[in-house]
Amino acid sequence: MDWVETTGKSIDEATDRALAHLGVHRDDAEVEVIEEPKAGLFGRIRGEARVRARVRPSGPRPKRTRRSGGREDRPRNAAVRPEKPRSTTAAQAESPRREREQSNRPRRPSTGAQNGPTQSEKNPTKEDTMAEGISLAEQGSIAKEFLVGLLASMNISAEVSVKELDEETVELSVNADPPTELGVLVGPRGTTLQALQEVTRTVVQSKSPSRTDRILVDVAQYRERRVAALGRFAQQVAQEVSETGEERALEPMSAADRKAVHDALTDNPSVSTRSEGEEPRRFVVVVPA
Repeated sequence: MDWVETTGKSIDEATDRALAHLGVHRDDAEVEVIEEPKAGLFGRIRGEARVRARVRPSGPRPKRTRRSGGREDRPRNAAVRPEKPRSTTAAQAESPRREREQSNRPRRPSTGAQNGPTQSEKNPTKEDTMAEGISLAEQGSIAKEFLVGLLASMNISAEVSVKELDEETVELSVNADPPTELGVLVGPRGTTLQALQEVTRTVVQSKSPSRTDRILVDVAQYRERRVAALGRFAQQVAQEVSETGEERALEPMSAADRKAVHDALTDNPSVSTRSEGEEPRRFVVVVPA
């Protein structure tokens, strides 16, 4: 990813400015000191500290060879084909909702023409009730109860809020003031947060094995800041690709990060994107239009 250079009266100040520009936590960035402030007479400081930073890559940049055609033969800004997911959460984060697997939503069997209600409709069994699953609001309540208990066991003082984003998605946000102690729930490059989301969804699924909607967990707006930083980076890459006319492969990313890059460039008429490679080294390629 491209480096961002900032200055400040101290290295810490310059670093904070770089992290604010990238919109990521210190653990999710690489920071290099370019120049340190110099000590003058009587303890005074001369000059400024200069650092450069970038969003920490999740792995080494893949080796690529130039293709004879220079780009993939497909329509301009064509949507990326959904990938084969490693996990249910990754598939739901990156695949279009209309292509999402519907196995968790059993269809009501066709009963054909009948003169009246069937025996199961008159007296529904326990299995019939379970097939209907539980509502999205109830799923959010179960997830919140689990997270509140987990935070209490870890002696972390925080609030958990529930928000229904759409008919099939509920988001649980964990926030505290100050949010510093919540870093343990995020982990390097959001790996702990991803695991926390998987565990929360598993807990909800255990209560409703017939139906589980999309369960998202965010801590201290980490996902929002991560998406914003990746969006800015994607636009910078798109400008370079448009100017040079050469495609560019990004470093391997998680499914959620790849989706953020794809979404950021969906409406950019100068480039299109595609995903290549196999998990866990799958990456995004930005192609000139």
